[in-house]
Amino acid sequence: MAYIACKITVQPFMPFNEILVAQLSELDFESFTEEERENVLIAYIPADEFQLSKVKSICSALKDQAKIELEVNTIEKENWNKKWEENFEPIQVDQFCLIRAPFHTTKSKITHEVIIEPKMSFGTGHHQTTQMMIALMKDDDYQEKTILDMGSGTGILAILAKKMGAKSVDAIDIEEWAFENMQENASRNEVTLNCFLGDAALLKEKKQQYDVVFANINKNILLNDMSQFDEVLKPNGELHLSGFFTTDEAELLSSISLKNYIVLQRLEKESWSALKLQKQ
Repeated sequence: MAYIACKITVQPFMPFNEILVAQLSELDFESFTEEERENVLIAYIPADEFQLSKVKSICSALKDQAKIELEVNTIEKENWNKKWEENFEPIQVDQFCLIRAPFHTTKSKITHEVIIEPKMSFGTGHHQTTQMMIALMKDDDYQEKTILDMGSGTGILAILAKKMGAKSVDAIDIEEWAFENMQENASRNEVTLNCFLGDAALLKEKKQQYDVVFANINKNILLNDMSQFDEVLKPNGELHLSGFFTTDEAELLSSISLKNYIVLQRLEKESWSALKLQKQ
């Protein structure tokens, strides 16, 4: 079967790559790869399901907010999934954690391994913010602790926390693909997650308290939901934040909801930041 590869160059890349993936997935695009350094998103769809006018409409709607270019190519007589696999390299954070797909070989002397088969490109662990969130976890002890992973995506952080001994892990995402995929990946890694479809509003319904909260989400959502994170975090609990640029860090830390927090650790990678905070 022939496939269409839509190569979309977009600047700035974040968050428009996520917006494009969400909208293109509604048009039955089956898989996505990212070349973030080149600001490129590639979306794959069977040729007989491709509708150029609708793809152009999605791109045109973003032109007032981002610089965007579309290139369309036909992939003839080629295993498109193999092509996707070739673009998905394993991610290793020191000797602490290896994130790989089922078709990758394992590595020795790795403390934890998370096997992910993402349905969407931004769940692969390749983004700097995910790697920093993993690095923030490296020296923590999660034995018998309760964990919340907001915006869990494919479930990488939630799965890793469970493998590190967490008593229970609640994973919440607003996207249906993520909700389904993190359950699949939990099973693939032989761990149990409590998966929920929704947003921070679920926290009021659950009335659960947590020892650690992960939130790798964009700045505006973090600012909007910070008070709810604070409400569910136990005294002396840790709040791990990423998904924002270093230039946004001061604005986040000035949030009234963080007035009783201290910074335990700060990481920076290619203009992205991650913070480990402790509630006093």
